[in-house]
Amino acid sequence: MSAAPVSAAGQASSDKPGKSVRTKDLAIAGYVENVKIFPENLTFESRMDTGATTSSLNALNQKRFERAGKEWIRFDVIDPENDNKKVTLEREIVRNVRILRHDGNHQRRPVVRIGFCIGSSYREGDVSLQDRTELSYQLLVGRNHMKNLVLIDSAHKHLLGPDCPRP
Repeated sequence: MSAAPVSAAGQASSDKPGKSVRTKDLAIAGYVENVKIFPENLTFESRMDTGATTSSLNALNQKRFERAGKEWIRFDVIDPENDNKKVTLEREIVRNVRILRHDGNHQRRPVVRIGFCIGSSYREGDVSLQDRTELSYQLLVGRNHMKNLVLIDSAHKHLLGPDCPRP
């Protein structure tokens, strides 16, 4: 029995057979990690999803508005320290994505930029906003936030703690 090739998040090891993947400077993360978002300094238990291109955040009560001629959005997240409270965030919308749902209908989702602290690494990236209330994790971390930072160990959880200096 042979082991499956290990690849960095966002890099398929089968893209170039025989070519080794750089693992130096990549942290090993579990399939579930605590990830901190800035500047709000909120820490979410998050699913590290190498199958997702873009990260996604549970965003409730979404309200679009205009600020200085640009489209913004105000939304609530469930406070990770108290499920009965909500925290309101505001971000500029960088784009909208059109998602084809399993039932055949389309859904338009706003995408914003959010900074994540994963282990000792900080990275800003696109995050789609959707109601993830029925899902296990409020935050799904996609390849856009993991690429060239972490390798995922699918057998373990919580191998890294968020330990970034405040950006």
